Amino acid sequence: MDWTHYRFRSLWVLGASADDVYDVLADAENYPRWWPQVREVTRIDDRSGIVRIRSLLPYDLVFTAREVRRDRAAGVLEIAMTGDLDGWARWTLTSQGPGTRARYDQEVHVTKPLLRRLALPGRPAFRANHALMMRAGRRGLAAYLGGNHQQVC
Repeated sequence: MDWTHYRFRSLWVLGASADDVYDVLADAENYPRWWPQVREVTRIDDRSGIVRIRSLLPYDLVFTAREVRRDRAAGVLEIAMTGDLDGWARWTLTSQGPGTRARYDQEVHVTKPLLRRLALPGRPAFRANHALMMRAGRRGLAAYLGGNHQQVC
């Protein structure tokens, strides 16, 4: 088994329309306004940017995110990632009653040297760290969608 390989899936049920959720998720530069662990997003061009994240554990992950699919009709947003994480992430949105079901899938290899060295003993902590980040993201997005788009953090 490759201990530096991770596959994640999160399901979020949100009380906003799929169009509204899509608009917020498509605007990656504003993620730091509602997702506390997304510390910084710096645009490179219309399809890519540099993202810095940090959750509970004391390290930052920095990667370049490049848009590979933006399909409003299908409710899909997908990026390729290179840097401390190499792989991809995808949002898939479906209407669920008056709200939206947001499915987040991610498959990555960790390339950051410290995390590679700690891959085996640190794996449970890294997975828990990711779960905490996703829970905070769901809460932040729900609050952001329910409010007037003020800073949520």
